[in-house]
Amino acid sequence: MKTMNLLGTEVKISTIIKYTVSYVAFIIVLLLLDRIPNSFLYHKISWYGVIIGTGFLVGLLVAVLQCHYRNIDPEFMYTLLLYVFPFAIVGARIYYVLFELERFTSFYSVIAVWEGGLAIYGGVIGGAIALILACIIHKKSIIDTLDIVIPSLLIGQVIGRWGNFVNQEAYGLYISNPSFQFFPFGVYIEHCTQLAEGCVCGGSGWHLATFFYESLWNLVGFIIAIMLLKKFRFQGLLVAFYCIYYGIGRFWIEGLRMDSLYWGIFRVSQLLSLLLVLIGVGLMLVIIIKNRRKNEKNNLVSHD
Repeated sequence: MKTMNLLGTEVKISTIIKYTVSYVAFIIVLLLLDRIPNSFLYHKISWYGVIIGTGFLVGLLVAVLQCHYRNIDPEFMYTLLLYVFPFAIVGARIYYVLFELERFTSFYSVIAVWEGGLAIYGGVIGGAIALILACIIHKKSIIDTLDIVIPSLLIGQVIGRWGNFVNQEAYGLYISNPSFQFFPFGVYIEHCTQLAEGCVCGGSGWHLATFFYESLWNLVGFIIAIMLLKKFRFQGLLVAFYCIYYGIGRFWIEGLRMDSLYWGIFRVSQLLSLLLVLIGVGLMLVIIIKNRRKNEKNNLVSHD
């Protein structure tokens, strides 16, 4: 049976074709349902939800392919998804609602995630809680599992940010110079919701494509994470990398956005980004010290 190397793992080509064709067929069906309003099958599709769901599925595939780097049973990833998916969605929504309480006047508005309003950090926190619970219940290594899912988290964020594009959100400052009014530098927003906060676009116009900046930043991070996972076996290395890398990128990009969540005068995501970087640096120092002591111990043993 012919195989191909996919993210360091040999996978049957027939399997890749089968799942690719199935997913493409699924998207085509959704497009038909969304484009034929006179059809009895017509249903308005929430592409935001489809994109978020796609991010989870691709993340699952990546995790399954990388499990052997930490000696984790790939089957556990399917179980883990059942924990992480609901916790991540609920966490992302709760986080967003807590810092935008004045916008939610009914129970329906709180639960209407298909209309947008999910905060990545809330999803990460909710997903991390679910992962820890799943590892405790199923007696798996928490730190090894975290290392495995970091590339999945990054590629999920790469894809998920395009849900912001569909919903016309997560955009940046207004671009007044026509020379820079093009994608991917900017994105055209038809209904700007930030006029009350001083935006001068007049209701619609070109804004910094911050959703794309973060998607691209995370794509580079995903590639680096896969390389680190293949080359190094240090427990917690991928977690430390994510905290530092994503924290730095998000802090910078968040400063360009117009729709940040605030805690007083501070952008909440920037505060969390700084905390994330500090945690990552601390964890990296622990890994370095632990590895150095291990090497010194091995050198003493070899000299004896």
